[in-house]
Amino acid sequence: MHNYHPIDQYLETHMDESIAELSRLCAQPSVAAQNWGLSECAALVAEMLQQRGFNVEILPTAGAPVVLGELKGRSEKTLLFYNHYDVQPAEPLELWETPPFEPTLKDGKLFARGVSDDKAHITSRLFAIDALLANQAQLPCSIKFIIEGEEEISSVHLKDFVYQHADRLKADACIWEFGGVDHREVPVQYLGLRGICYVELSVETASQDVHSGLGGSIFPNAAWRLVWALNSLKGPDERIRLPGHYDTVKPPSARDRELMEAMPETADEYRSRYGVGSFLKGLTGGVDLRLDEVFQPTCTICGLTSGYQGAGSKTVLPARASAKVDFRLVPDQTPEQVLAALRAHLDAEGFSDVQVNFLGGEAPARTDPDDPFVKLVVDTALPVYGSPMQIIPMSGGSGPNHAFIHHLKLPVATAGVGYPGTQAHAPNENIRLDLYLKGAMHIARIIQEF
Repeated sequence: MHNYHPIDQYLETHMDESIAELSRLCAQPSVAAQNWGLSECAALVAEMLQQRGFNVEILPTAGAPVVLGELKGRSEKTLLFYNHYDVQPAEPLELWETPPFEPTLKDGKLFARGVSDDKAHITSRLFAIDALLANQAQLPCSIKFIIEGEEEISSVHLKDFVYQHADRLKADACIWEFGGVDHREVPVQYLGLRGICYVELSVETASQDVHSGLGGSIFPNAAWRLVWALNSLKGPDERIRLPGHYDTVKPPSARDRELMEAMPETADEYRSRYGVGSFLKGLTGGVDLRLDEVFQPTCTICGLTSGYQGAGSKTVLPARASAKVDFRLVPDQTPEQVLAALRAHLDAEGFSDVQVNFLGGEAPARTDPDDPFVKLVVDTALPVYGSPMQIIPMSGGSGPNHAFIHHLKLPVATAGVGYPGTQAHAPNENIRLDLYLKGAMHIARIIQEF
């Protein structure tokens, strides 16, 4: 293997510069859900790539622009990095200990909205490239970046973009946007993502809210209509009641079970971290809990809105009600199938008045755990972290990797700077500086050995 001492030394001695660059990036708001700062952040990311000698383009979509960058290397092989510059909304602001768009260093951590998801992953990869170029005239392989601005809203336009620009995205393998260590400080390799179908269900029963004493016994109540509709989607047994919902579900393979059995017990950590007293379906822990966590489809009510929700009482019959609902999908389900089945189900159950607004979706996708590129990423983690990478065949979360795996035909692996306490999507989002350094060291080794 290559001598990494000078590369590691560069990374150790230039941390302040990289963290300053990361802080600059985090100080630029880029909230996709609020269409705030996206073009400005895309321009900043493009500038950062250009400073390293990348050929860069900012390409428009029907939503946020996509940044493409390419830097030629010595070999014919090309490694593609997928990242996103958009972030989650910072609300609720009152729960932040420091201003979300004023990056703050404290206790070996950097706090800011988007610092973990996903801006530190962008800059740590650029940091690794800096270290390699400081020690050699040219990168050992060609590097491409695709950095989008809509990941936090289900990458609405990315699939079409990838299809349209497939030739420009040609590569031999891809490193995904995230990665990091688990609660044991062991690096984790996620080889797949569940899909998602995200909808808003809404119903309107009158032109305005009504005094509950006037209409309570004679007017339809939008809140009740919606509750009854929601109740029809899933039973107490946790089975989703959409027609044909499980017809295309692919059960975990023997290899999947083998990898899940090798994982550590998670039940106690979940109980302590999230305050969960028990798990669904009588599960108590072990491999069955871990399998159900990622290999079973879900239907989750993410939010409910109707009527009066302020302090004290207000006797009102709501005219409108809405709910945000997500369906997590497993191979080989698709968001299009779920959307059609949802509409058919509501109609059949007498809820044709309930409107379905599709807010975004992505199909599930996985990489073969025995792919040679996966082995390279796993092997190069060992000298950095001091322990073998834990291979997880699929994550419970979702992302737009289907187009990369199935259209671009790329093996996709993860490597990054995250840890369980990063608070991604929550107030006080942060990264640990020690893991930022290790993440850059790992990326440098992946590029060098590719």
